[in-house]
Amino acid sequence: AVSSKDGGQRSEQVVVANVDQVIPVMSAGQPAPSWNMLDRYLVMAEADELSAVICINKVDLIDPGDAEFCKVVDEYRQIGYFVLLVSAQTGQGVDELKALLKGNLSVFLGKSGVGKTSLLNALQPGLGQRVNEVSRGGLRRGKHTTTSFEMFPLDFGGSIVDTPGIRKLGLWNIEESELADYFPEMRPLVGSCRFGLDCRHNEEPGCMIRKAVMAGRISPRRYKSYMRMKEDL
Repeated sequence: AVSSKDGGQRSEQVVVANVDQVIPVMSAGQPAPSWNMLDRYLVMAEADELSAVICINKVDLIDPGDAEFCKVVDEYRQIGYFVLLVSAQTGQGVDELKALLKGNLSVFLGKSGVGKTSLLNALQPGLGQRVNEVSRGGLRRGKHTTTSFEMFPLDFGGSIVDTPGIRKLGLWNIEESELADYFPEMRPLVGSCRFGLDCRHNEEPGCMIRKAVMAGRISPRRYKSYMRMKEDL
């Protein structure tokens, strides 16, 4: 589930069940990538025990040698996530994305502006427009919002579900004490701190997760993202 925001109210939005993989779609530029949002997508996938493929679109808009961008991409790859660099404009990575989608039911997650429409059109001509038409007609009702989604079959095999209207991803049914379990690089250290499972991984002495951050084994950026998420729980 994810949260949407209508009239200042947070609500739960049920996406779809029985999916094979989650595809968070980010933009390399215009707009700049929101890595904190990506981390939320990944936590959601980890909590639901779903495979996640990170798809970064618009890579034609950045310098291939951009050190900061390459550093963050490498961080995700070292954690164990598959990161696919794609350009809907040039066709880079599109065939590889098709291979990952073939035979699977995949959920696309991404904020407005990341280029999902052009990416879907690159995968299958006209698909982006069809998804947008359904998105505009989504049904919403009640405190817990249920949106009418349609699965879109892919000509080359498999189906996708788009998730329109998501402004913020809510971490539903996740306890603060278990959040570190959904960060793969932190998971092996959970319970090994001086205060065991009672450690909040903040200022406590003998915290193994903070020690790993200071030693460079855990990305400081990911740790900050983790701490920001804890504030929402």
